[in-house]
Amino acid sequence: MTIFVETQTQASGGYTPEMQAEVDRLAQVVTVAVDFSRAPDDEARKIDQSIRAVWNVDQPDVASVRYLEIPVHGSLDAVACQAVVYTPAEAGDGVIFFVHGGGWTFGSLGSHERLMRVLCNEARQTVIGVHYRLAPQNPYPAALNDVVSALRAVTSSPGAFGLPEGPVVIGGDSAGANLCLAAMLHEIDAGEKLPAGALLFYGVFGRDFETPSYKAYAEGHGLTESIMRQLWQWYAPSEATHSDPLAVPLLATDEQLRALPPLFLVAAEMDPLASDTLNLKDRLDTLGRPDRLWFEPGVIHGFLEMTAFLEAARRSARRASDAANTFMAAASRSQG
Repeated sequence: MTIFVETQTQASGGYTPEMQAEVDRLAQVVTVAVDFSRAPDDEARKIDQSIRAVWNVDQPDVASVRYLEIPVHGSLDAVACQAVVYTPAEAGDGVIFFVHGGGWTFGSLGSHERLMRVLCNEARQTVIGVHYRLAPQNPYPAALNDVVSALRAVTSSPGAFGLPEGPVVIGGDSAGANLCLAAMLHEIDAGEKLPAGALLFYGVFGRDFETPSYKAYAEGHGLTESIMRQLWQWYAPSEATHSDPLAVPLLATDEQLRALPPLFLVAAEMDPLASDTLNLKDRLDTLGRPDRLWFEPGVIHGFLEMTAFLEAARRSARRASDAANTFMAAASRSQG
């Protein structure tokens, strides 16, 4: 059994100097916060967007940017998804299908723009980012259905959207990573085509608030336990969803996990969700899968949005881009 565990250093127990500098900077430039005690509305989402705009600066150039709509594919209970396509200079023949995070309740095509541009340029592959219906106005499984529908449309007919005809790698962060993993589990059960691989950045994979990372980082590091409890309540309020692997992917069976394409996992040390990724990796290891984990010490949840300020974010994005190209090359060889 080959197990890949990669880390820059051992767990730090504290912020790296650049992470501390960014935390200090944010305390100065972010003057208003989202109120998680009330259901998000347009005003709350504008506040969230203004916070993320702090990181969406000095945007890397790409060869082209265009916006389009992905219609509902087949008979899924979904809606058309708005999408943005970033094309690099000298683009390869593959596609990175990116699903933004935001706790299923926030986020947009613009919220993760810099990260998508960085992945586009680092991988030299076309990136398509998709937007889905947000909770609590549209609770589970609305977002999942939208992502599955858009993924099927792109993987079945990329040319219809002006995309390269090569392999598709799915990727996402936080709640977006949850939706990516859940979408693949959905397609395994449905017998549908799977992507060539997946990039899963500090995902919400479990609903256990007693994990080591929740105990260590419940408060004081951006994302908190109380925020996560509220986000889960908005996204999947029904108790029946607590045992549904398509909502809580760590509940997937061994057979489902074995059927997944290769995964590249990223965990942030000072993140209440870190144990979700580590627990997923443990299950994958037990099954003998050669999935890779990149553990970034001394950083907080959401750090990959900070590529303009953190070398840790740029480093992790490079690793993820390399993994995407590895997955695409393997898929091309198998089809050749």
